[in-house]
Parts: sequence; structure tokens; C-alpha cells
Amino acid sequence: MKQTLLALSLVVVLGSCKSEKQEVSKTVNKDSKMEKVVTLSNKDKTIAVLKSIETGDQTAIGYINPTNYKQHNLGVADGLAGFGALLQLAPADGFKVKTIRAFEDGDYVFTQTEYDFFGPKIGFDIFRFENGQIVEHWDNLIEKAVANPSGHSQTDGTTTVTDLDKTETNKTIVENFVNDILVNGKMEKISNYFNGDNYIQHNPNIADGLSGLGQALEAMAKQGIKMEIVTVHKVLGEGNFVLTVSEGKFAGQPTSYYDLFRVEDGKIAEHWDVMETIAPEADRKNTNGKFNFPN
Repeated sequence: MKQTLLALSLVVVLGSCKSEKQEVSKTVNKDSKMEKVVTLSNKDKTIAVLKSIETGDQTAIGYINPTNYKQHNLGVADGLAGFGALLQLAPADGFKVKTIRAFEDGDYVFTQTEYDFFGPKIGFDIFRFENGQIVEHWDNLIEKAVANPSGHSQTDGTTTVTDLDKTETNKTIVENFVNDILVNGKMEKISNYFNGDNYIQHNPNIADGLSGLGQALEAMAKQGIKMEIVTVHKVLGEGNFVLTVSEGKFAGQPTSYYDLFRVEDGKIAEHWDVMETIAPEADRKNTNGKFNFPN
């Protein structure tokens, strides 16, 4: 596996890429001599790129633009060279990657993935596509934790995408919730966003329901821990799932918040999240910023 990853790293650094014709999967029926061409969606390409971190599949690297790839993970150098340098650090038994959820919103694909990547981690990744190739990447990572007080893991729960016709409506509901409640503290509006206490929570430290959230916030307050969200930088969605990318502070430290919500009948029904402390400028390996999204 180590050799495979090193070979993949070399391909990455050299900027190997596939042509548009190579971005499709072809199968030939020997009897009819008919050729079936299946074009991969951006979502499929994203899943393949993530899996290539584990398998060393060089074909997937062709889905990344070799000359125009901007990296927003502050611990990784820019471009394909930075990606290749990261792969060279793989342990002898390689990395492990299991994508749990994947969603597509215009030119963006966003995923939730379980990694064994310098230790077990949970991550959200966002990829932006141009002309069928990945040109930009953002992410948030956190250490994998034990089940929360309600017995939920950080990734379990439904993965089924529904209500595609309600995507924009659901994005508005979630964005309004984050701004009203988490940014501006208008707690008198909180009941507008939930169906009573029916709320499934996957944060490892918080129990289900608004009651669980209230208990967690009370416990943090007693410890002098304050959670602040100042700016919502991006809202992405597909059907009943919406991801928000926000910036603020947690316990006084600059923090990046990625929150995934499932909306059901106009109310927030389920929540997954990853909080990551933002690296200081002196420790960053690129200057692209954690939250710089194109307009």
C-alpha cells in the first residue's frame, strides 16, 4: 500500500490528468458490438477521488485539474503537489477512507467521510468543479469520538436524499436558523425551527432534542466555555440535507464550524457537525484562507 500511495503521489506531482474522453466509463458488448458510454457525475468523481487516498487509484486523479487546484485545508500545501506530498506521509498500511454521505449543489459536491488518516477522524469535504474537474477544496476534520449521550455516532442516521424540489426552501430554513439562533441569539424564535423536542443529535457531547441542546449549553456555561458563531460563509444543499460553513470562536479559539442538517416537513430534524480550531497564520501551508468561496 505504501508503494502504491507513493506511486500515486508521483503521478499527482507530475500533474497527470485524463482527457474528457477518459472521464467516461465504457463497456463493450461482444455479441452486438454496441458500446455503452456512462458519464460520471461530479458526485461520483468526488467519491472516487476520496477513495483513491486509500486505494491509490490513479484514474481518479484525472478528475482534479492538474494546473488549477486551490487548497483551503490550511495544513496542506497548494495544488496537486501539496496533495502528493500529503500522500507520501502515509503509514505502511496506508490511509482508510469511507464516504458516508455525498451531495451535489450546482458546481459543488460536499461529503461526510470517516477517515483513518493520522488516526480515526470524521470529516466534511467540499469540492468545486469547473468543466468536469475539481478546481478547489475545503474541509473540516475532527477526531472520532464515542457515541453521544443518546447513543448516536458522529455519522449514523439516514443517508437518503429526498425532497429535491425543496432544496432552496430548506437552505433558506437552515440559513435563517443559524443566523437567528446561533449568530444573533434570538432564542425566542427557536421553536419555529423544530417539531417540539423531536430532534436527532450526532454531536458527540450533546443528547437528542432541544432539551439536550439546552443541557449542553448550560453545562458549557458553568465551565466558562462560550460558543460563538459570527459569520455564515456558505450554505449548500441537496433536497432534505443542508450544510452550513460558519466562522466564530469556541472557548476563545478561532473556530470553523461545519453543520449538516436534515430538514423534514419544514423543520430541522437531525444534525451532524465538525468543529475545527483554525490554525494560526504561522502554521499554515497555503495562503488561500479557510473560508474563501467564490461569489
